[in-house]
Amino acid sequence: MESWARVIVLMVCLLPVLVECRVRHYKFNVVMHNSTGLCETKPIVTVNGKFPGPTLIAREDDTVLIKVVNHVKYNMSIHWHGIRQLRTGWADGPAYITQCPIQPGQTYVYNFTLTGQRGTLWWHAHILWLRATVHGGIVILPKLGVPYPFPKPSKEVVVILGEWWKSDVEAVIKEALKSGLAPNVSDAHTINGHPGPISACSSQGGYKLQVDSGKTYMLRIINAALNEELFFKIAGHELTVVEVDAVYTKPFKTNTILIAPGQTTNVLLRAARTTGKYLVAASPFMDSPIAVDNVTATATIHYSGTVPTLSTTLVKLPLRMPPQSQTTL
Repeated sequence: MESWARVIVLMVCLLPVLVECRVRHYKFNVVMHNSTGLCETKPIVTVNGKFPGPTLIAREDDTVLIKVVNHVKYNMSIHWHGIRQLRTGWADGPAYITQCPIQPGQTYVYNFTLTGQRGTLWWHAHILWLRATVHGGIVILPKLGVPYPFPKPSKEVVVILGEWWKSDVEAVIKEALKSGLAPNVSDAHTINGHPGPISACSSQGGYKLQVDSGKTYMLRIINAALNEELFFKIAGHELTVVEVDAVYTKPFKTNTILIAPGQTTNVLLRAARTTGKYLVAASPFMDSPIAVDNVTATATIHYSGTVPTLSTTLVKLPLRMPPQSQTTL
């Protein structure tokens, strides 16, 4: 009888811990979707018809099940970039290494636990060049009741930096493999799927982030570009870096961050202005004589209450991006 009592007491003590951990279910439909960039519309491979794809949101120690259904003509696999995959190596995603690819018309369920991790990571296709458009964020929140080691922001926003090709990306890499030459560089960079107005397409809009004066926002920045390191900067605002690759850092302030392909960086943005629209930019870094996409992606920060027709602040607060080959910030 005494042993049963001990078991009951132990179960009661463990119950709050067990309740904390959840099983999160997601469904990824891999489909073709017509998307417009640089004033041209073309079909691209997407998850659930979105570019970038959906963000996975869970808490530390949660179990995540993602059902991937392949509706396109290409083989598919998804890599969960940065997830430790303790005892679930078969869920890591590299095609022909930890799994056979998901063939057209087939389904596969990824099942893994977010053991001892919290922060920003990302997922992407891990076969051919499909990750150019098949990618999205992973947000792992701390356990319930566990605070951030910095002041809690008013809002959190995922910001994904990427690339855009006018051509079919699979045709680009096939031609490169056939010729033995480097693949053609992208035609533009993107911020949350939008290049922003550029000379080749000045009429296209860019990504817009609405902010309230005096509030602090955490930007979960992900570099999903295939090969390029990118500078990231916001005109007239300072950034406080608090996390890199899902590991907290000692906070430090900077005007510009440099983020490598596959890397993630969390920054705190304090909306210190009272009104206006401020330019956000992402531009490439390269200190070798190698061709890169030189087009700067742009977005805007909009303060609540700003007159819609007010032009983006560029004259009073010029946005000076670092030189392409600058190696120190």
